[in-house]
Amino acid sequence: MDLQLKGKTAVVTGATRGIGRAIAEAFADEGANVAICARNAEQVAETVKALEARGVKAFGQAVDISDGPAIKSFVQAAGEALGGIDVLVSNASALVQGNDEASWQAMFDVDIMGAVRTFDAALPFLEKAGARGDAAFIITSSVSAAESDNPNSYGAMKAAQIHFAKGVARQYAPKHVRCNVVSPGTVFFEGGVWGNVKAGMPQFFEQMIARNPTGRMATPEEVAAATVFLASPRSAFTTGINMVVDGAISRRANF
Repeated sequence: MDLQLKGKTAVVTGATRGIGRAIAEAFADEGANVAICARNAEQVAETVKALEARGVKAFGQAVDISDGPAIKSFVQAAGEALGGIDVLVSNASALVQGNDEASWQAMFDVDIMGAVRTFDAALPFLEKAGARGDAAFIITSSVSAAESDNPNSYGAMKAAQIHFAKGVARQYAPKHVRCNVVSPGTVFFEGGVWGNVKAGMPQFFEQMIARNPTGRMATPEEVAAATVFLASPRSAFTTGINMVVDGAISRRANF
């Protein structure tokens, strides 16, 4: 299926490894030009080269997502460098779980305000793309948004992202700027959260594998495939949803 992304431009935050890297590469494989950011300058440079090797234009900057002016400046520079923004993916996360003030602040600064600020900066570009037919804003959340055993900054802020996305979807639907959420379950890659758990706590890792009816964890590429399809013009009438990509590990019915 042609996802109608060839020649379009996608901006992906937190895109040098794991899910974000897979999303950026999936857009490039569909022929979209891609702008990426992350904190590590060397990793950003390497990722940009890898994307360009796929035959598309790429742009990247080292940015601390929690730095409001810096992340807005990156989005503006990305739009100018690549001639517009058709898709924005807010993927970066502080990945902090806890109930202490520092954990709450880190998740708020990166996961919530990162999404809010990138959307604000990209909106003029997205509205122009919407006027041509379709634009998309995707937020990477988590199934942890709907599960809680104790007060937890990660799950609560991931839930807040979903609420924010619904409001954006309804407000900007008349301008053909869509907003959707992708909520992965457990995702395995070397050096990632579950890669580190497998190395350091193998017994707990096997317990988590056993919890999933599929008997495994997702790959970043599987989450990326869902994200890119949802961001594409093929999904032009889909907005305001939370797409759960978890292999049925969660028990809730997602209405």
